[in-house]
Amino acid sequence: MQIRTFRLSDYLNVNQLLAEVLTETCYNETNSALARQLSWDSELVLVAEEEESILGVIIGTIDNNNGYYYRLAVDSQHRRKGIGKKLIQTMEKRFRQRDVNSILIAVDEHGEPQELSVFDAVGYFERFLPIGRRVLSIANVN
Repeated sequence: MQIRTFRLSDYLNVNQLLAEVLTETCYNETNSALARQLSWDSELVLVAEEEESILGVIIGTIDNNNGYYYRLAVDSQHRRKGIGKKLIQTMEKRFRQRDVNSILIAVDEHGEPQELSVFDAVGYFERFLPIGRRVLSIANVN
């Protein structure tokens, strides 16, 4: 498996993955955010690929010099194989290369427990976010 930057040729496969693993409302919001991020900075959209199949995607963004994990999605047949962890760790390296002030997890009403548990497994926090909390600072870079 390899983690790499999103390519335009990935668009249909990534959209299919997102449609399969996200609720319809979450998919629509994520699809819009994906398009925006690709127009701003495609280096912060990463895919996990194996044998030309897209197994996962992570969308990051930088706002006010803070790096945000926006959405993580892994094909349901390939979960619990370290794909999400690898995507998170590779995105963290990208954020650190950009010298961001902080790295944060954006959490919205679509945040699935399994998505948050991957961040927990990477060691970013010890318990789930309190209900209603929108972001969690996971690293002070400076």
